[in-house]
Amino acid sequence: MMEPGSLIALLLVGLIAGWLAGKLIDGTGFGLIGDPIVCIIGAFIGNWLLGALGLFIGMGLIGAIISATIGAVVLLVVIKMIKKVV
Repeated sequence: MMEPGSLIALLLVGLIAGWLAGKLIDGTGFGLIGDPIVCIIGAFIGNWLLGALGLFIGMGLIGAIISATIGAVVLLVVIKMIKKVV
């Protein structure tokens, strides 16, 4: 089970990175609930992508926010591309 401090940190990273990604990608935010969900998925994408490229952002809250934001931006770009096709 996740500790309360870890859950709060996860939500904080999700809110910040989701908000940043929404601002970076032409304001395509998904709201207070959607942004953290996109960011959590984006965090997995960001960690995988950065690892595959051999890049290391760093540890801690700032590194997690940067990595999650990169992944969320990638995810939002893909979502926008899919919306254009459909």
